[in-house]
Amino acid sequence: MSTAQLYTKYTRVWIPDPDEVWRSAEIIKDYKEGDKSLHLKLEDETLYEYPIDLQGNELPFLRNPDILVGENDLTALSYLHEPAVLHNLKVRFLESNHIYTYCGIVLVAINPYEQLPIYEQDVIYAYSGQNMGDMDPHIFAVAEEAYKQMARDEKNQSIIVSGESGAGKTVSAKYAMRFFATVGGSASDTNIEAKVLASSPIMEAIGNARTTRNDNSSRFGKYIQIGFDKRYHIIGANMRTYLLEKSRVVFQAEDERNYHIFYQLCASASLPEFKDLGLTCAEDFFYTSQGGDTSINGVDDADDFEKTRHAFTLLGVKESHQTTIFRIIAAILHLGNLEIQAERDGDACSVSSEDEHLNNFCGLLGVEHSQMQHWLCHRKLVTTSETYVKSMSVQQVVNARNALAKHIYARLFNWIVQHINKALHTTVKQHSFIGVLDIYGFETFEVNSFEQFCINYANEKLQQQFNLHVFKLEQEEYMKEGIPWTLIDFYDNQPCIDLIEAKLGILDLLDEECKVPKGTDQNWAQKLYDRHASSQHFQKPRMSNTSFIVLHFADKVEYQSEGFLEKNRDTVYEEQINILKASKYQMVADLFQDEKDAAPTTSMAKGTSKISVRSARPVIKAANKEHKKTVGHQFRNSLHLLMETLNATTPHYVRCIKPNDEKLPFKFDPKRAVQQLRACGVLETIRISAAGFPSRWSYHDFFNRYRVLMKKRDLSKNDKKQICQTLLEDLIKDPDKFQFGRTKIFFRAGQVAYLEKLRADKFRAATIMIQKTVRGWLQRVKYKRLRKAAMVIQRYTRGHLARRLAEHLRRTRAAIIFQKQYRMLRILRAFQRVRNATITIQAFARGMFVRRIYRKILAEHKATILQKYARGWLARTRFRRVRGATIVLQCYYRRMKARQELKALRIEARSAQHLKKLNIGMENKVVQLQRKIDEQNKEYKLLNEQLSMLTSAHSSEVEKLKKELVQYQQSHRGDGNQLVSLQEEMEHLRLELEKAHGERKVVEDSYVKEKDLLRKRISDLEEENALLKQEKEELNSRILCQSEDEFARNTVEENIQMKKELEEERSRYQNLVKEYSRLEQRYDNLRDEMTIIKQAPGHRRNPSNQSSLESDSNYPSISTSEIGDTEDVIQQVEEVGMEKAAMDMTLFLKLQKRVRELEQERKKLQTQLEKKEQESKKSQVIETKTEVTSDHEDFAYNSLKRQELESENKKLKNDLNELRKAIADRATQNNSSNDIQDSYNLLLNQLKSANEELEVRKEEVLILRTQIMKAAQQKETGKNMESITTNASWPNSDKHIDQEDAIEAYQGMCETNRLLEAQLQDQKREHEEEVEALKNQVDAMKEELEKQHQAFLQTLQLSPEAQVEFGLQQEITRLTNENLDLKELLEKLEKNEKKLKKQLKIYMKKVQDFEASQVTVPAERRQHERNMQVVVQRKEKDFQGMLEYYKEDEPLLIRNLVTDLKPQAVSATVPCLPAYILYMCIRHADYINDDQKVHSLLTSTINGIKKVLKKHNDDFQMTSFWLANTCRLLHCLKQYSGDAGFMTQNTPKQNEHCLKNFDLTEYRQVLSHLSIQIYQQLIKIAEGILQPMIVSAVLENESIQGLSGVKPMGYRNRSSSMADGDSSYSLDAIIRQLNTFHSIMCDQGLDPEIVQQVFKQLFYVINAVALNNLLLRKDVCSWSTGMQLRFNISQLEEWLRGKNLQQSGAAQTLEPLIQAAQLLQLKKKTSEDAEAICSLCTSLTTQQIVKILNLYTPVNEFEERVTVAFIRDIQMHLQERNDPPQLLLDFKHMFPVLFPFNPSSITMDSIHLPASLNLEFLHKV
Repeated sequence: MSTAQLYTKYTRVWIPDPDEVWRSAEIIKDYKEGDKSLHLKLEDETLYEYPIDLQGNELPFLRNPDILVGENDLTALSYLHEPAVLHNLKVRFLESNHIYTYCGIVLVAINPYEQLPIYEQDVIYAYSGQNMGDMDPHIFAVAEEAYKQMARDEKNQSIIVSGESGAGKTVSAKYAMRFFATVGGSASDTNIEAKVLASSPIMEAIGNARTTRNDNSSRFGKYIQIGFDKRYHIIGANMRTYLLEKSRVVFQAEDERNYHIFYQLCASASLPEFKDLGLTCAEDFFYTSQGGDTSINGVDDADDFEKTRHAFTLLGVKESHQTTIFRIIAAILHLGNLEIQAERDGDACSVSSEDEHLNNFCGLLGVEHSQMQHWLCHRKLVTTSETYVKSMSVQQVVNARNALAKHIYARLFNWIVQHINKALHTTVKQHSFIGVLDIYGFETFEVNSFEQFCINYANEKLQQQFNLHVFKLEQEEYMKEGIPWTLIDFYDNQPCIDLIEAKLGILDLLDEECKVPKGTDQNWAQKLYDRHASSQHFQKPRMSNTSFIVLHFADKVEYQSEGFLEKNRDTVYEEQINILKASKYQMVADLFQDEKDAAPTTSMAKGTSKISVRSARPVIKAANKEHKKTVGHQFRNSLHLLMETLNATTPHYVRCIKPNDEKLPFKFDPKRAVQQLRACGVLETIRISAAGFPSRWSYHDFFNRYRVLMKKRDLSKNDKKQICQTLLEDLIKDPDKFQFGRTKIFFRAGQVAYLEKLRADKFRAATIMIQKTVRGWLQRVKYKRLRKAAMVIQRYTRGHLARRLAEHLRRTRAAIIFQKQYRMLRILRAFQRVRNATITIQAFARGMFVRRIYRKILAEHKATILQKYARGWLARTRFRRVRGATIVLQCYYRRMKARQELKALRIEARSAQHLKKLNIGMENKVVQLQRKIDEQNKEYKLLNEQLSMLTSAHSSEVEKLKKELVQYQQSHRGDGNQLVSLQEEMEHLRLELEKAHGERKVVEDSYVKEKDLLRKRISDLEEENALLKQEKEELNSRILCQSEDEFARNTVEENIQMKKELEEERSRYQNLVKEYSRLEQRYDNLRDEMTIIKQAPGHRRNPSNQSSLESDSNYPSISTSEIGDTEDVIQQVEEVGMEKAAMDMTLFLKLQKRVRELEQERKKLQTQLEKKEQESKKSQVIETKTEVTSDHEDFAYNSLKRQELESENKKLKNDLNELRKAIADRATQNNSSNDIQDSYNLLLNQLKSANEELEVRKEEVLILRTQIMKAAQQKETGKNMESITTNASWPNSDKHIDQEDAIEAYQGMCETNRLLEAQLQDQKREHEEEVEALKNQVDAMKEELEKQHQAFLQTLQLSPEAQVEFGLQQEITRLTNENLDLKELLEKLEKNEKKLKKQLKIYMKKVQDFEASQVTVPAERRQHERNMQVVVQRKEKDFQGMLEYYKEDEPLLIRNLVTDLKPQAVSATVPCLPAYILYMCIRHADYINDDQKVHSLLTSTINGIKKVLKKHNDDFQMTSFWLANTCRLLHCLKQYSGDAGFMTQNTPKQNEHCLKNFDLTEYRQVLSHLSIQIYQQLIKIAEGILQPMIVSAVLENESIQGLSGVKPMGYRNRSSSMADGDSSYSLDAIIRQLNTFHSIMCDQGLDPEIVQQVFKQLFYVINAVALNNLLLRKDVCSWSTGMQLRFNISQLEEWLRGKNLQQSGAAQTLEPLIQAAQLLQLKKKTSEDAEAICSLCTSLTTQQIVKILNLYTPVNEFEERVTVAFIRDIQMHLQERNDPPQLLLDFKHMFPVLFPFNPSSITMDSIHLPASLNLEFLHKV
């Protein structure tokens, strides 16, 4: 592959830039060999020509493809160089907010200057146990790698954290130690991990300070060794410190602070215990105010001081020692405020004895005031002959004071470190350790002095060790894969190290110059020039004679020699130290006593005169002062010890980078970043990797990624390795560019990018082909559409022209026809006009002649008519006058008779005998009426016959008269006058007949109008009544709905709140149970150890009975009352005694039964009334007018009857309530038996009188109703008959027929018809009721048939096994229902039997009370107790289902039934058989009233179960078995406890099995605790089995083959902690495991509710583990993973549906994972997409959504990354959410378990004991 192939058009490159270090550009013209420049286009679209050096041929760096940008591992980049590394870090830091990135074996950590939620306990658990390359880069991943390698290789480990000040070294080291403390917690109660973490606030307080670069900068280096035992639990720790910056105690630069402890102490000076320190605010002290501002934003010094004190206490520092520490720190502050007064020209000075700060200093340290005052200003000079005391100048005194303050603080610092090590020390043998080195990085400033020289010297040593380790790992990888090894050239900084530490090196020359009496910095610099001028790592500046330059691995550094000698000597005056040694405080004196006797410390001052380092090895004691070791010599020795320690361990590297100097969050300065990357060795790692084969692919991943480049014939081969080799040999011609290893393919730098380019070109060509084909198809479709449209337009245009021509022709023809017809019509009209005129003249002439003749005839006729009417009027007037006089006389006579009769009737009606006759003789009257009706019917038939005969006779007579009339007319035709008279008579008769008909018609019309008016009024009233009823119902329903809604809402809220409180309380309670079990387990362990030590059997523990809480409080109470609101009365009766209650209960129950019957009757009548109303409404539409009125009367009758019954019902209820009150009052009074009998008789009399009154009222109502109805009917019939008589013409009036008889006959017929109609209606009603009942039966049968049909269809759809199972379930359900019906019938019969027995006992009791009325109440009670005992003994005599055993057989029972029992032994028997057997044994102990036996058996059972669970703590089957049996035993103790709340579902036989003597509530509580513990152990076992499968099966397994793409991973996946075998799982493995769990629990009879809770918990674990892993892995956050994840979740949901676990809530626990999968698949571009994501992802927190979007990585080039603007838009939409701050789900969270009461239907006497249990010593009772 030539250069011309790489530098082609569209290729992107990196060019240098003064501002951004590196800048991206795109080649716009292919490069050819020999071109002097490269034509580029920058990102801002400007053109640029990049010059090329033809001699060096240095082309710009190539840029990686976009798919590789943002990789977790920098070594995964195809092009490995500085701009690629810088750009990758920048993209991860700014766009994805990822602060950690791998670079080979180095973890690069960029300080975000912001708190991130990635260090919680959940994140620690998520990284624990994971391979280093599987998760996103994190400090926890490095810590886990070190922990794993220590456990597997049994080799000590080291984590080296380095970086500039402010880069975050201390925080990284702190989090690494937190990880070890959490994962490797101590096995004992020493809490050593808490002490390790507690050392951090102390060391930060005394060793950290604010600098211009960092608010919490560590001003010392430390190496912490965390020790582990053989089980890899923390047992202790040890700390070494390096290079304490003592100069900060006395001097701080601007905007910097002294050590935090000074400000913390000043902030807490107002506390009472610190009053004697004499402290004020920090601004008042010179040593704390030199930097300016003494506070830090966001830091509370007083609060931090409390944490420091708490840490001291936790580490075991005594209160007295703490007080002394604070006194020394306060004394240092007072020392800095001494006022030094100059004397005698400045050669001498003094300190006033009245100086307040001097007094405080001496008082706090307990030293002599006068001596300290003297020796602060004087020094002692010792010669061979004598000793001189010399005064010092002011500057010398200030320097001596500062040196004393620094020395005091350094000694105090070392003392605190020693005590921390003492607190962290352990006597247990250390098996291995992990060291955490928190040390300064490479430093270069404008002025570099002795401190920077020592720091950079240490970094040179560390860099050398780092390079060797990286080189070693590369070599091991190549050898492991069988790659030919070629030596890689890497930078070796040994010459630079020799320059510093070799013989006559810089440090040697410095020590030699320090020994010279008058040695100076200038002389030492000159010696350096002379000695090392020829060294390649040493240079002399051109413009200075006191500076020198060292070429370090990172950069050139110029050091100023001023102060090197003084800082190397580290001088402190001995006189001042001697004063401090004589302190009256022992601790102060001890601080300085150790200086000569103990081993030299290894601490060094940074920026001042002394570095003091505590060495790990003892050093030979110095002979005298002159041979004292210099600071440089001590530091070199301590550094050698550190390197020896690191070389003996496996190192892990963390390089901390400071992104900017302004400490702004998430701001990236490329210049500063590149400077630190060069200094910390990251680029050197890249260079070493790039020199070899940096890109490594497994054959499987390479095949999946680049199979598009392969040929079809190659893909047909089965050997993927051979296919990959063939492809690479065809694509890359240079064989040196790649190598084939055993499991991987190794590529040189840039080769993967070339393959990606070929792959992209192949995809691009395929895309172009697809686009070409699709575009051609679209154009063809468009052409066809246009052609078709043109043809349609042509067709319609031609049709339009043809139609227009046809229209023209049609109009022409029509015009001709119009003309022809018009001309014809004009001539026709003229002819017709002439003809009509002629005819008109003729008609008028003829009419005139005819009218003349007509007028003459008409005048003659009118004269005749006038004569006729005048004669008739005179005759009628005379007749009317006679008839009116007759009628008046009749009326007056009849009125007189009616008044007399009415008077007699009124007198008779007022008499009492009449009422009695009416009441008593009603039945006789009914019989008489029936007879009268029969007689009337007979008379009616006779009258009909007579009427027909009369009618026939009348018609024959009329015919005869007509014939005679005709004959008479014929015989007398000549007699004209007689004929006229006859005609006049007939005319007169006809007129009268017409008049009668008219009057009848008027009467009928008035009747019809009046009837219509009444009907209309009735209908209006009914409509108004219906409207009022409807409004009333609407108002009632609205009020009811509102009240129900409000009540329901309040109820729901209260229920939710109560459920939440209940869940919280239950969770707290179960946590306490869990903690109790843990403590109990620990106690058992200790007891076992004591047993082994003493070799004596341990005592047997009794279960704790201290808890008085009811375990049943978690379950809902069940009410079994059947009497309703009479329970209170019964309770009162029971309190008084059975003697009084028995007498009144039967009466009470009778009354209640009577009330129930009346209620049922009322409901029945109400239903009949409703039916009648419906029938009346229908009949009003269908029937005739007379039927309408009769129905209205029936409706009125029914309403009247209903009102009467309702009033009677209310009255009876009132009486019943009064009777209840009377019973309650009588029961609560302590009266004698005679009073009781009187009250009982009174109640009976009241009830009897009430019943009689009810019957009388009913009869009166019925009588009155019949009278009212009869009167109304008579009135109606009278009106009808009057209308008939007035309207009818009687043809036989001349026969003298009696009219009153006819009226009575008609009334009788009406009465008969009404009675018959009523009977018919009753029969019809009964028939309809029977039909309706039959219809209901038919509907029920249809529903049952439909259910069976559906069940049959469902059965046909199932598999044969499922069909059999479903059939069995249906048969069991049917038999269960039949069994329940039979049980119900049996219970009713038993209730009747008990009722009769109770009545019999009551009657017997009455007899006894009457016979012994003088006996006292105690005697009655004794008699009652004797009777009760007799009853109990009689019941026990028939009792069965108990097992008897002897006390000495109890251990054998526990061993056979609990300890040694295997679940397989009872798999073929009744589920939970051991629980039933244990209960039957408990029953027998209760039966014989042996409390010791009950206590012993239950205690042994509980202890035996605990022992079995402890032995099988990882056996799911055994744990599930004993969870089922423990719950069943708990249910049995409840079911047979005798508590009514637990006995509602018991059969009478089961009720006989209840416990009689003992209340085992406390043991139920203990069993409830035990059940919770077993449940938690079951969940723990299941989680342990499932957890290793979850990530591999749910996230990584390719359920849909070929969907997910593969990306370059880098060699971080070759983590040394990875297992060699393949540990991947498929989703089928999880489903098989879930099936195993389900079948085990179901087979062992575990309650379905508990099974549901188990799977809800397990599915929550699946969700939490998978989601946490997704949130911490960039490689799985892609669209294809979302598709795979959604498919896997659907499989789990399908499994839940198949097992009928939808109601368990398990599917809801997967909701966050489902939404995460959907989030990966949704579009992520526009604001609408952001709104859709926010509305969809309700179960994910804001942090989780943003994290997934930041992690989202395209697998192919065609996918787009999520932009930063889109993520900001998401955050804006989600800012109103109040989400919890944690990022990860707590996968250890456990839902509170609930054990609902589940009674068994098995009776104890039906249980069979199998012989395999070896329980022959148990005997059935």
